[in-house]
Amino acid sequence: MLQEIQELDVVALLRDMPDRKLVAGQVGTVVEVFDKETFEVEFSDDEGRAYAMVSLKKDDLIVLHYSPVAA
Repeated sequence: MLQEIQELDVVALLRDMPDRKLVAGQVGTVVEVFDKETFEVEFSDDEGRAYAMVSLKKDDLIVLHYSPVAA
């Protein structure tokens, strides 16, 4: 079963978005959940400065995990 994406989840982009100057693999934080399929994601640099804020669909994202998770 796939985990639902929640506010403050760390996610990675699964596709290039050249119009937004984003590439697959860039990491962002979910800052708002519009519904089960649509999320506002903020992409920030190492200094914490946001360089992109994008509404994305669930299929564009993968949740990253930093601790063990049951499969």
